[in-house]
Amino acid sequence: MSLMIFLMDFQCAMCRAVLESGADQRTAESLNDGIVYLMVIPYILGAVTLYFLYTKFFKK
Repeated sequence: MSLMIFLMDFQCAMCRAVLESGADQRTAESLNDGIVYLMVIPYILGAVTLYFLYTKFFKK
């Protein structure tokens, strides 16, 4: 458990510098948008794959 807490503290140096500077709020918002896009793409690809598998094997 203590190892997980240690690993959760890591963050990209560029991301940390941008967010800690606080000078440009728009840059921080665009960084957050990029993170959301990267998080959503695997779910969309998985849903598309499951849809094609369903139509191929279970739909008559």
